[in-house]
Formats: sequence, C-alpha cells, structure tokens
Amino acid sequence: MPKLVIATNNPGKVRELRDLLAGCGWDVVGPRDLGLELDPAETGATYAENARLKAQAFADASGFAALADDSGLEVDALGGEPGALHHEHGWDGRNNEERIRILLDALKDVPSDRRTGRYRAVVTVVLPDGSSLEEEGAIEGVIVDTPAGHEGFGYDPVFFLPSRGRTMAQLSPEEKNRISHRAVAALKLYDRLKQLAPRYE
Repeated sequence: MPKLVIATNNPGKVRELRDLLAGCGWDVVGPRDLGLELDPAETGATYAENARLKAQAFADASGFAALADDSGLEVDALGGEPGALHHEHGWDGRNNEERIRILLDALKDVPSDRRTGRYRAVVTVVLPDGSSLEEEGAIEGVIVDTPAGHEGFGYDPVFFLPSRGRTMAQLSPEEKNRISHRAVAALKLYDRLKQLAPRYE
C-alpha cells in the first residue's frame, strides 16, 4: 500500500484526514510517523498556492505522496477578508481570542443580515511522479457577536451555521469533520486517490 503523508504538524488535522481517507487505498501517515520535521513558509497568494507549497515540501522530503490543505475565513462585508492573505493583512492576533476580537471590531457597524461568509479550503496532493490533484470545499455561515462553544479553533466560536442552529465550535469533532470545508475537499479527493493507489504500489 503506497504511503500518503499528511503535510501538517497539527496532530488533530492528521487524525481528521486519516479518518476521512480511511479505505482510500493509501497508508495515510503523519510527519511524526516518518521522523519528519518541516515547517514550509506559506508564501503563496492563494489557498491553492500555499497548499501546493506545503505538499511539495513534504513530498520532496519524504519521497512519498503528500497531502496539504490551506484554508481561511472569507467575510462578504469585508471584501473576502481575512482570506488567504490573513497573515499579511493584520488579521492574526496572538491567540484565537484576539483574532476573534479583531474580526468583530471590523464588523461592529455591519448589520447581522450582512455578516455572511464562508470557510474555504483547498486540498492538494503531490504524487511521487510530480503530478498533483486538487479539490476545494466550502461551508457557508454567518458571523455572530457572541462566541459560543469550546470545540474547534480559530473563528469557530463566532461562525454560526444557520442550517444547524449552532456555531462551528458547538459541533462535536465528529460532526464538524463530516461537514467542514476541509472534509468536503478531502472527500472529493477520495475516489481519485482510490483509483490511483495501484499505480504507486
């Protein structure tokens, strides 16, 4: 069974993607399983560019296929900010609470019906022969003023899902992993990976 390295140092993300891709015909491993320590710079201007940079770095270092994602929050009233360039545009605080405060300050004069937005993710796989696969996923929501819930991370406590009547941070990890932007993109890759697996055994 060919190996697929999840190109992240976040053990929670490795577990999530390993669960999502179970049965896809690849041995899904994390960097720690291979003794890899990498922290590629995310210098791209888009989610796709950053995902490709990370996947390529881990593929080159390991000699195996590598999967990486890049994602962000896009708020319509803020012209799509924080978005893929949040690191450069002053959206990143020292912790999750500060990031949420910066976001809510930017939206303080925006009425609730105009606070629509989405989490968007791009997932890229770089294969051993240098070819790549890419899929995108998104989940729509509304930014609310009062944080609620203790699961998840980032903006999850203020990202409200009208279809569920809860914020992303109020979902169980299992429920979030079924509907998240990253899950949507990863599941689109599932069948493509399964078809390709025999080629790399």
